[in-house]
Amino acid sequence: MAFEPDIPPIQVHLCVKGGKEAIAFYEKAFDAVETFEQMAEDGVRVLHANLAMFGSEVMLHDEFPEFGTDVLSPLTRGGAGMTVNINLKLPGEIDAAVERAVAAGARVAMQPDDMFWGARYAKIQDPFGHVWAFNAPLGAQAGSDDA
Repeated sequence: MAFEPDIPPIQVHLCVKGGKEAIAFYEKAFDAVETFEQMAEDGVRVLHANLAMFGSEVMLHDEFPEFGTDVLSPLTRGGAGMTVNINLKLPGEIDAAVERAVAAGARVAMQPDDMFWGARYAKIQDPFGHVWAFNAPLGAQAGSDDA
């Protein structure tokens, strides 16, 4: 796979245990669309996948401890090492995103709430150990041009 013309300057590349299951979860929870998938030679693990979501792209692969332990899933490491932050436009989108993720199998790490920095904010942890935060400006209104 070659570089595409509009590749973002920074991309998240998630390591998971259960790549196919993770892809199915992200499709259900985040309305992700798989745009590329390459399976490993074992036919079980995902060597590389691209998922379009939230107007951007996330890369994903299964663990391959036989190639080194510098990148392992949060489940193996005992917790996430970072939070994936999703900036949405409207405060109501935060609650909807959390509800959808929980219905797909995520757990709430931080309930949606209005924060001191002027945003509606929440966090979930997906079944693969990754933490996702959702953030939207409180001043944004449905139908407003500056939202």
